[in-house]
Amino acid sequence: MTTWMLLDYGEVISLPQPAGEMDGMAALAGRDPAAFRDLYWRHRDPYDRGQAPHLYWSNVLERDLADTDPVVAALNAADVASWSHLNPAGLDMLREFTGRHRLALLSNAPEPLATAIDDAPWAEPFDHRFYSCRLALAKPDAAIFEKVLHRLGADPGEVTFVDDRADNVHAAAALGINAVLYRA
Repeated sequence: MTTWMLLDYGEVISLPQPAGEMDGMAALAGRDPAAFRDLYWRHRDPYDRGQAPHLYWSNVLERDLADTDPVVAALNAADVASWSHLNPAGLDMLREFTGRHRLALLSNAPEPLATAIDDAPWAEPFDHRFYSCRLALAKPDAAIFEKVLHRLGADPGEVTFVDDRADNVHAAAALGINAVLYRA
């Protein structure tokens, strides 16, 4: 029986990043959009696991940036904004689950995005919010699911996990979590 609904954020509760906003970040960085997009994703895993923003953006821009550099703040703000377009269907699902199940969020997210989610009014129904940056682990690593189960005090069969990525769903299911692939 499902006690906990464990929901992903990106492309479940939020919509995909708009391409135009990624292009805007490339312009802020003074980079070609295609090259920027490649470097953005190539270096994202350590950032999602807790790497400091200025180090991540240094890797993406291929130059050293101080943590106080204005371009770091501008890129952080633009990145958070690009992931902050909420999915109406995801919000409907959240409302449907509220009051029927205990709710937890599990997202591969860097600290600036995690902070923004924590501050968002729509996130209030979640009893727990877990972020890769704060756990130093990322989906689909089984260890992140094990840590979440421990913190929830739940057996795998008591949790239903909803995510848009098949590899994350398969990793959760391999541990006995009820895992559902979400497609908007």
